[in-house]
Amino acid sequence: MAHRKLLLAFGLLAAASPLSAGDRSPPGTPAPAAGPTARYCMKVEPMTGSRLETIRCWTREEWAFQGVDVDKDWAKEGVAVIE
Repeated sequence: MAHRKLLLAFGLLAAASPLSAGDRSPPGTPAPAAGPTARYCMKVEPMTGSRLETIRCWTREEWAFQGVDVDKDWAKEGVAVIE
């Protein structure tokens, strides 16, 4: 019973987080324009053995260093932009 309450509490926290309330863009939409220091939060592949979705927030330059084109992947993986 205690496990159910704990899971419910974590579920409510995740649902109330600002990242889960991010702007969902229509398919094919490029990333929103923002300043050079803005961080783009996008979903990334979970670690091997995990089913938990991971969200990373990096600048365009940091995403490019990882080999990710923010404008190309934003419609599918984008979550939020933090100024």
